[in-house]
Amino acid sequence: MKTERWAAMATTPDSVQLLAMLLKVANAKKTIEIGVFTGYSLLLTALSIPDDGKITAIDIDRHTHEMGLPVIKKAGVEHKINFIESQALPVLDKLLEDPGNEGCFDFAYVDSDKVNSKNYHERLMKLVKIDGVVVCDNVFRRGYVAMPEELVSG
Repeated sequence: MKTERWAAMATTPDSVQLLAMLLKVANAKKTIEIGVFTGYSLLLTALSIPDDGKITAIDIDRHTHEMGLPVIKKAGVEHKINFIESQALPVLDKLLEDPGNEGCFDFAYVDSDKVNSKNYHERLMKLVKIDGVVVCDNVFRRGYVAMPEELVSG
């Protein structure tokens, strides 16, 4: 698969500006991200949380994540990221098996497939603190911005 074909799925510049503001306002330290792609929003999150903050990043394609990894390393924030190559639902279910994980995240960001958006939301609402923030980008639209309809499943 040529990654450039899916470039319309990347988080937009205005979205990451909003994310940075929300991360700061929420005082986020422990975050979770579903759908990493090349890591643009992941880099922004890593730069926005404290040095001892942690991000659980879940994506089914390590190859696309590794494309952006040199920039993440150059920024000196790789130590904040726990990348998990997997479908998200099994990882979220595994996290929820431990009652100690309920309410342990300050912030969640979903930029992934719209088919599972309801499932992600249900699980993340249990994993994120009551005063935490869950942000979903692209998943509630009828397709991705600038992506031809024939490329969108569903």
